Amino acid sequence: MRRMGSDEWAGLVMLVVAIGVSAPALLGLVPTQIPHGAWIAVLSAFVITLLLAVVAESGRGQFLALAGAVITSWVLVLTVDASGLLPVLLVVVAAVSAYLVPVRVVAGIVAGNTVVLWLAHLPLGSLPEPLIMVGFYLMIQVASVLSSLALIREQAMRRDLARTHVTLKTTSVLLEESARSAERLRISRDLHDLIGHQLTVLTLELEAARHRQGSAAVEHIERADQVARDLLADVRHTVGELRAEPTDLAEAVVRLTRDIPGLDVSLDIDDDLMLDEERAAAVLRAVQEIVTNTVRHAEAKTLTLTMAQEGDEVVLAGSDDGRGAARPSWGNGLRGMAERVAGLGGEVRVDGTSGFTVTVRVPAT
Repeated sequence: MRRMGSDEWAGLVMLVVAIGVSAPALLGLVPTQIPHGAWIAVLSAFVITLLLAVVAESGRGQFLALAGAVITSWVLVLTVDASGLLPVLLVVVAAVSAYLVPVRVVAGIVAGNTVVLWLAHLPLGSLPEPLIMVGFYLMIQVASVLSSLALIREQAMRRDLARTHVTLKTTSVLLEESARSAERLRISRDLHDLIGHQLTVLTLELEAARHRQGSAAVEHIERADQVARDLLADVRHTVGELRAEPTDLAEAVVRLTRDIPGLDVSLDIDDDLMLDEERAAAVLRAVQEIVTNTVRHAEAKTLTLTMAQEGDEVVLAGSDDGRGAARPSWGNGLRGMAERVAGLGGEVRVDGTSGFTVTVRVPAT
């Protein structure tokens, strides 16, 4: 079951508020200027469009749903003789719009709401009373919008902080691995150029000595020759091991995912996974992209990462408990990850039916 995110909870709270402030007119306790059944239909349309605006994907559909909520809220307020707390609907719409549309559009909605409030309160009598009511609700709208914008900025800063945290850790891990690789390469070159060269010269000298006169020295010379050849083979073998020493992938992933702000990462990684430097770097970049996407888009509290060897492949899977997506969108990050993995002969799959799951398969060799 998909976990409810903040948008879904906000929509539920808005539903409760809308029904609460509309209860007098809904129950027929106050008169309406249109038939009671029609007014209830408008209220139902308001609730539906507001919920759709909150939960819909960004785009034209969300904008149209918000426009429907704005218009129906105006109709509701203008068609009740004694509006009571019904103008709170306008405040709700203004606060929600701050999350959905640009600030200039929000300002237009607040201005429209204020005109509607003025028209609704004109019949109340003398001028001061409508001015007081309109001014009161205008200040509440402005305060609600500013609070919403402040929360939006805080959420964006938290997401940016988490993304930067993951990026810096990934870069640190990859730099350390690169430094170790460079050091191994330097040592291997030194061994090959210095000791290997000397042993090669020794072998050539002993080979020449074997063809000299004096059978008594031949046996010792041949043994020395074999020792020198074995030593040369050992040096080359050591050089090969230094060049191919694998990255400790499990430890690198643990370091990368430790202490991410606002996200609890659960790891299940085989300790004996071994990949060369290029494949290990691709897997670490995939982990970085999975964590970044979870922080940025999923509104998840937990992320589970598993990594194991299946046959001749290393399989990385990341699943969160966030919103998911019926039709996952492949952004630049996912496309870049897929291209990097495909270049190594692997593949990337995504599934947004329950939370969001990314599966990465990379050949082990």
